[in-house]
Amino acid sequence: MNYSIFCQKELMRFLFLIVLLGIETVASLSAQINERVYIEDNTILPEKKGELSFEIDNITFFKNNEYEGDILKGHTLPGFWLNGKVVYQPLENIKLEGGIHTLYYYGTKRYPSYAYMDISSWNPDSYQHGIRLLPFLRAHVSLSKHLDLVLGDIYGGANHQLILPLYNPELNLTADPEMGAQLLYKSRFFDADVWVNWQSFIFKNDIHQEAFTFGLSSKIKYNSTQSDFHFYSPIQVLAQHRGGEIDTIQTNSVNTLMNAAAGIGMDWNARYRVFKKLTAEFSMLGYYQQAGKLWPVDDGTAFHFALTADVSDFRLKTGYWKGTNFISLFGIPYYGSVSTVDQTTVYKDRSTVYAGFEYSRTFGNNYSLGVDVDIYSTKAVGLQNKTSFSAGVYLRINPSFLLKKY
Repeated sequence: MNYSIFCQKELMRFLFLIVLLGIETVASLSAQINERVYIEDNTILPEKKGELSFEIDNITFFKNNEYEGDILKGHTLPGFWLNGKVVYQPLENIKLEGGIHTLYYYGTKRYPSYAYMDISSWNPDSYQHGIRLLPFLRAHVSLSKHLDLVLGDIYGGANHQLILPLYNPELNLTADPEMGAQLLYKSRFFDADVWVNWQSFIFKNDIHQEAFTFGLSSKIKYNSTQSDFHFYSPIQVLAQHRGGEIDTIQTNSVNTLMNAAAGIGMDWNARYRVFKKLTAEFSMLGYYQQAGKLWPVDDGTAFHFALTADVSDFRLKTGYWKGTNFISLFGIPYYGSVSTVDQTTVYKDRSTVYAGFEYSRTFGNNYSLGVDVDIYSTKAVGLQNKTSFSAGVYLRINPSFLLKKY
């Protein structure tokens, strides 16, 4: 019997057992892993003025990816990240946080010292040993009822609410915290998240590149989110620049890559006892290499359709992506035309059908468990379909301990 197939079957049995046990023992559930496991609360509560507290934020994870074909190699992620920080709110509209962020994978003792995401392209030449360790510092100011400013470690990852072809949820487990500046705007008919993530800083004679990413994630809301049928349009842009005026790399030293997406979506808030919500979303996407030759093609297009249903305690999901020379900066490689195994291999026309389910269980306000299973079927012109499988279990803990109130 094929060992890979055997492992997939055993893992599937294990995950379904977790789900069945959860159904029997828990009544308060959510099927939204992004909201319950990944997303960080970015609100400032006026009643916490004068509070000094210590907060622990942690995700422990085990994720297995069994991938077929040459788009992406399979891998397993066993480990955790841990953020220990002191939080102080001197005024009703200002919150300060400082501490240490760590990342650890079971079985390894060496981590690149900088540019941890996309490390192969930045050629790191030094390492941290034992554990990945970073300082954490955030200053959050509420400027008005609708507008917030964040400096230092921003609210990144799932908080940006980027669509799947633009952001791989696995990065919530593996990427360093995003650092830079961020503006958050929220109103009745329009939400926007604008940020700069400074990923790589250089000094004179450094042999790696300066790199930063600009992002915009916005949503036009045509009616109330509480309506039976809520209509909206997501508009999202990502642009990454690599180079810098003191960059000493002479060959293709400046690269600017861009992704954009715009679409239309609908939420049907059914609110039945079993069938709670249905969401349908369609997006058009574009890719553009404005400068440099980092990727083998300069521009491309794609479209993406996604359908999710919250049924009882589960979120069922399916979708279809089709692209022509489209490359995603941070999305799942199955939503792209370039092989991550051999970046000279380009599939001009490629499509992906996917399906899966999510399950999550909450333990009060600060603890949550998530299970996620996904299947991808990819097709390129002239090649056979390739089916891949991914499954993960995640535990988020985020307790806060009040030290003193001034």
